[in-house]
Amino acid sequence: TGLHFEDVKKLLEVLHELVATGNTVIVIEHNLEVIKTADWIVDLGPEGGDKGGRVVAAGTPEDVARAKASFTGQYLAPFLRERRERKRA
Repeated sequence: TGLHFEDVKKLLEVLHELVATGNTVIVIEHNLEVIKTADWIVDLGPEGGDKGGRVVAAGTPEDVARAKASFTGQYLAPFLRERRERKRA
């Protein structure tokens, strides 16, 4: 998004409100704070340009975090662990 953290938070509130009212929202994003809140992720790769464009993982954030072929999943996994630990505290 390139947005400040507080602006990302506001954006996510609006997106989740749209979903809650029955809308489908499709977002193309690299910010893991945004990605981790998705209901469903389609991760394209494995790299960019000529070396990408294939679906390397699809599913919930947890599914993608477990996908060995997903670079996004490798970076997403620690974010999800942090979220689970905060919920337990």
